[in-house]
Amino acid sequence: MSNFSCAAFSRQLGEDIIGSGTNCKTYVLVECPTPWANNALETESLPNNLKTLISEVKQRKLPIRFLLINNNETRKKDNRKILIYDQPNKGIIKGYSRKEFNVENIDQAARLIRKYLTGNAVADESDQSATRDILVCTHGNHDLCCGKYGAPFYTKALATISELSLSNIRMWRASHFGGHRFAPTAIDFPDGRYYGGLDQDSFKSILTRIGEINCMKKVYRGWGIIPIQMQVLERELMLLHGWDWFDYKVAGKIIEQSSDKTSIVAELTLQQPNGSLYTYQATLVKDESKTISMKGSCEAMKESEFIKYYVENLRLYLNPVTELRRYRQKVAS
Repeated sequence: MSNFSCAAFSRQLGEDIIGSGTNCKTYVLVECPTPWANNALETESLPNNLKTLISEVKQRKLPIRFLLINNNETRKKDNRKILIYDQPNKGIIKGYSRKEFNVENIDQAARLIRKYLTGNAVADESDQSATRDILVCTHGNHDLCCGKYGAPFYTKALATISELSLSNIRMWRASHFGGHRFAPTAIDFPDGRYYGGLDQDSFKSILTRIGEINCMKKVYRGWGIIPIQMQVLERELMLLHGWDWFDYKVAGKIIEQSSDKTSIVAELTLQQPNGSLYTYQATLVKDESKTISMKGSCEAMKESEFIKYYVENLRLYLNPVTELRRYRQKVAS
């Protein structure tokens, strides 16, 4: 057995983890007790009708990701929770919408999920008091680093939430969602933001959104609603605007890119809670000093190149309506 640790090697290289927040339109989270198989979606306790549905989604290459989740309450009850996080089809958005369902047993999950995914109305039971669901990958059967770093982090995270008396956070163990080498790694819903290399200090900042924003330079993997190449730009703007950034809606797009993807012109529009709109444009340039080649997981057979970018020529454009509002405020004062 190899002694290679992808997480330890990534840290040794000083890898910049931004640009690794997976883009996905829909997440289907199914509550299921451990142990999970190496490929979690082949876990023995999953019913065949659910495995068939997952296979169909994969064959059709739909932008839907199935994950298994559980927490300390899972083993104590018979009913199972299904969470579906869906990204709006277009426009300027803040994150994902949540639908929450409870089924008497996991055998009923496939029928409900299929009904939802085919556009049929399903009465959900969303608990609006639970405003955030945070998933931590603890899937050690898939990658050793997620078990070694993710599992103990999850336990400490529960203690941190209790210490801070936060009642609007639900923590979940999750099956693999990418980024083994950033363990412990997490997704924060409904935002859909990815984090890695977490410790309890940075986790407290993520939970409370106060303190030193610069911790995001080390632990922020990226926002799943933005193209991967653009996530370094979003981080740059986050550091510029501070924690207020988390209250903004955004829309991002790539305007043009070179054939070898070493230079990208990107545009990101933000909307503040007061309705003001701002658009940033920048050139994203391949950072040769940070681009690395390494095995992406403990069990990978060969190395992959992970391209990193830096932000150049950042420019701000005011929306005409916002510009007029600011002018009127200036005149009035």
